[in-house]
This record gives sequence, structure tokens and C-alpha cells, in this order.
Amino acid sequence: MPEVAAEELTFTTSDGYPFHVARRAAVGTPRGIVVVLHGVQSHSGWYNGLGSRIAEAGYHVSFPNRRGSGPNQRDRGHTPSGHRLVDDIAEWIQQVRKETPNLPVALAGISWGGKIAVLTAAKRPELVDALALICPGLEPQVGVTFGEKLRIAHAVFTNRRKTFPIPLADPALFTDDPAGQEFIRNDPLGLRQATAGLLLASFLIDRRIKRSPSKIRQPTLLMLGGRDRIVDNDRTRRYFDRLAATDREVIEYPDGCHTLEFDPEPGEYARDLIAWLEPRFEAIRRRSN
Repeated sequence: MPEVAAEELTFTTSDGYPFHVARRAAVGTPRGIVVVLHGVQSHSGWYNGLGSRIAEAGYHVSFPNRRGSGPNQRDRGHTPSGHRLVDDIAEWIQQVRKETPNLPVALAGISWGGKIAVLTAAKRPELVDALALICPGLEPQVGVTFGEKLRIAHAVFTNRRKTFPIPLADPALFTDDPAGQEFIRNDPLGLRQATAGLLLASFLIDRRIKRSPSKIRQPTLLMLGGRDRIVDNDRTRRYFDRLAATDREVIEYPDGCHTLEFDPEPGEYARDLIAWLEPRFEAIRRRSN
């Protein structure tokens, strides 16, 4: 089957920010909705294969591009706060629920997007029926140096729009695949600089993440790459074990790198995600009928 093309649209948030969304309609009768959040450097264009496979399986799927990233050029690399990032996603989910009110919704967070996915599911549980965390950046093993932290802290008080390098400059952190590394290296939409405002938001998000496990009660899937150089898998598993959700599952790809989309068999994690979703969504559909 040919790849399902994405519809590119703009969604305006309650504070007036217009962010771009890549959306694909379900092939055939829709069985549910999947909203996918990308990482700090990436954007919707990194995950065309995942989006197409989810749509082919019968799910409406959308990739909202975080404000200031990907195709969103306004306030590049900046955010007013972490709370605003969560509100952006909550408002988008409210929109898709309004359009198709009888369909269950899964929220998937990839890498840094896993943080926003967890906080959204914790703050607005009525919007999220299932949660998938794909190599989530909840417990990273890559970060800024102490000296850079001091410079960022100074900028927080003097100029929150001052930019700093995101510490993910080496494409090999994301994938072992040479073609994938070349794509990342030359990606004109990739975010390589973040403002002090975004980095402060990320720090405060991390503090909120630590307090969130007791609030996550939705069925939750954790997917890990065994060769991930960005995420600390052992610490991530321990965090995952603290979730209040009774329906928890872990899938690990021993040879997988951080960005599973660039692995030799990128369809595997998409198929596993779909296979995990279907019985959960079917149970929700039965309860609502």
C-alpha cells in the first residue's frame, strides 16, 4: 500500500500561537485517534513512516509540531512555560475529540515529547485514554555542562530569549544508520538552539515529571531501544514501574537506537504500537456502546 499522505494544517491555541500539525485520516472505518508528540530537536517530518502505518491500520493520527520547532518559525526555540506546552496539546486533543467524539484517544510521546505526554495525561486524564512512551526522555543520560547551566541561569534573569545549543549535536546519538544521520545533519527544520526560556521550562518540567507517576492511571506502553545513547533505560524502567496504571507493558528492541524510525526495520515499532492499542481501544469502544 502506498504511503498515506499527510494533510498539513494550522491550529491556533488559546493564547494566539498558530502551530503546524501533520494529520492523516484513517484508512477505512476509523477505530480511534492517535496524537504523537515529537522530540526536542525533531518534528513531524521525521515520522512519516509511523504516521502512514498508523493511518493504514485504521486510526486518525496527528503530529502537532511544538511551538517554536519544526515548521513553526515564530518564537523559534522558545516557549513561555512548560504549562503552556501542555495546554497546547490539551487544546489540540480537545479539538480532535470534538471532531470525532465517539473515538478513543491515545497520546504517544517520542523522546522529549514523552515528557509533555506524561504531564498532559496526568493533568488532563479525561482527554487521554491510553499513553505510549517511545524512547521517552524522562530519564536522560545526555545534558548540558555545569558551566552552561550557569550561563542559562544568568540568561533566565537577564534575557530569556538568549539561545544555547541543544546538547544533541551528534546525529549518531539518534541512530547508527548513515542515511538517518545524514538526514538529521542536513534537516533544515531541525531545532539546534533553544532559548533560556525553553531550557528553564524543561528543567521545571523535569521536576513535575518526578511527581507524576501516581497520576498516570491510563493503560501505558513503554518502548525502549537497547542501544539508546540519549535515554537511561534502567532509570526509565524504574520510573515506569512507579506509575499508578495497572495495565503497563514494556517492549524493548535490543538493537534499537534512540530514534526507532531510523532503525533497519522501522515498521516493527509501528506494528507493535498498533497491536498494543487495538485491544485497549476495543475495550473502550465496548464500554461506550
